[in-house]
Amino acid sequence: MISSPAELSSNPAPALISCSFQIEVTLLVDEIRRLGSKNADGKISVKFGVLFNDDQCANLFEALVGTLKAAKRKKVITFEGELLLQGVHDNVDVILLQD
Repeated sequence: MISSPAELSSNPAPALISCSFQIEVTLLVDEIRRLGSKNADGKISVKFGVLFNDDQCANLFEALVGTLKAAKRKKVITFEGELLLQGVHDNVDVILLQD
């Protein structure tokens, strides 16, 4: 437990979380490139269902939906809506904003 501001600044946990997030986002971008194709706007796009049902993605991401949501918040990707759910949103495009 952190009991003072000094301990907070010396706590490496936030840096580890940030590093872990960056690794997951990099992996996500790689998987979108692998599974997707260029859309009419020239951006790489993949259907959520394709990502969700891919065996390699299933092995890489413990929480794909959470990774997608965080990557959207950081403007790495975009998709319609706030949250994607298997089955209901299988045909929603996940679009890579950075190339």
